[in-house]
Amino acid sequence: MSMQPSWQNGSSRPLDRNLGNITYGLYAGALLFPVLAVAAVIVNYVKREEVRGSLLESHFEWQIRTFWFSLLWLVLGGALWLVFIGWLVLAAGSIWYLYRIIKGWLRFSEGKPPR
Repeated sequence: MSMQPSWQNGSSRPLDRNLGNITYGLYAGALLFPVLAVAAVIVNYVKREEVRGSLLESHFEWQIRTFWFSLLWLVLGGALWLVFIGWLVLAAGSIWYLYRIIKGWLRFSEGKPPR
């Protein structure tokens, strides 16, 4: 079964496309202002039921996982900072975060699930 983007199949609200772009934008902006990632994950959880069954559902799951695993990398990197390997963990986590946001946003703009 092929998942068509919700804004192309006519079965959902026009807000869906905007909401996806807003959340990806918040996650991207979190690279400069980390509090934006917290705002984005709150939006993900609050709007989760509204997007159930649409293309946005898979993207919200992708974004939520990205947030929590990035937080894990941040905590591990911070804890290991004292033994000098922390900067490697933080660098790897940052690259991974950037990859997930870029890949997800590109796939969203193509109307495809993130994977």
